Amino acid sequence: MEEQASGFLLAWHNFMENGAYILIALAVAIYIITKLRISSFKELKQKYDFTSKYESKLLWVMHLCIALAITAYANTYKDETVELNFVWFFVRLFITIAIGTLYGYVAFLILKFYYPTAQSKRLKKFRYTPRVNPKTGNKMKLLSEEEEDVYLDEGMQAEENIFSVDYDVWIDQETGETKIEKYPGNLIAIECDRCGFQTLKLESEEIISEATETEEGKIVQHYKCSYCNRIKHKDKKLGLVRKDGQFIVPENATFVDDPLGGKKVILIKVEIHAKDGESKSFEFQNLKEAQKFMDEFDFDRVVEK
Repeated sequence: MEEQASGFLLAWHNFMENGAYILIALAVAIYIITKLRISSFKELKQKYDFTSKYESKLLWVMHLCIALAITAYANTYKDETVELNFVWFFVRLFITIAIGTLYGYVAFLILKFYYPTAQSKRLKKFRYTPRVNPKTGNKMKLLSEEEEDVYLDEGMQAEENIFSVDYDVWIDQETGETKIEKYPGNLIAIECDRCGFQTLKLESEEIISEATETEEGKIVQHYKCSYCNRIKHKDKKLGLVRKDGQFIVPENATFVDDPLGGKKVILIKVEIHAKDGESKSFEFQNLKEAQKFMDEFDFDRVVEK
């Protein structure tokens, strides 16, 4: 019996140790490949897209590998004590799982609350670093929201008007060549299956059956495309009734025309807090954009960042 236990512990030790090394190697590989992939893109827009879509997810997988590696390697500790009493095997297993879970939870909190701030700075650098015309080598100028409308077609302007998409227009002032880049907006809009623009916006909701504490309800959502005027309807279930905070924009909320006392305004930041503690912030180039955004604003339909 003791020989079987010793054989099992030896096999367990080797499996955990080798598994830990493999997981650490995988975590390092994910990190290196992620950084190399970002640096391999020539276009800053490509760097922006990859970073915003995949970097956080890949880093989360990396940290999961590290958490599992910690758990595995810790299970090779004090084998001599475990051999004396097999109960210690389960004690060690429980403690190591707790340690690995703790690491994973801390990593999750960092990626959710701290990392987005650091990532946002890099994304802004990718987005607003002056572009270079590949044909002439000239630095290009980023047009303001008012200037860029001349270079956007009606569909693009419609997308911007409902804040589903934000376009940046760069222009070579010597040659007149332009470069248009597409970025996600602040509010949700669905791609219209008729015109192809992200201008299909929720107009109203009709309750078919009320939700209760025991039964789900049903609503019909009415969408309308602000570009081609397509009408679309979708059925959606209502969750069970539960208490939840609801954000309300005060009716008397206004913008100060000159918040900096005559100084040039280069950025307007709007930060909104819901009653349940959730908050979101948005940045705009001018007061007109910010005011229009507030007119369209609905906390429940804001895109998760």
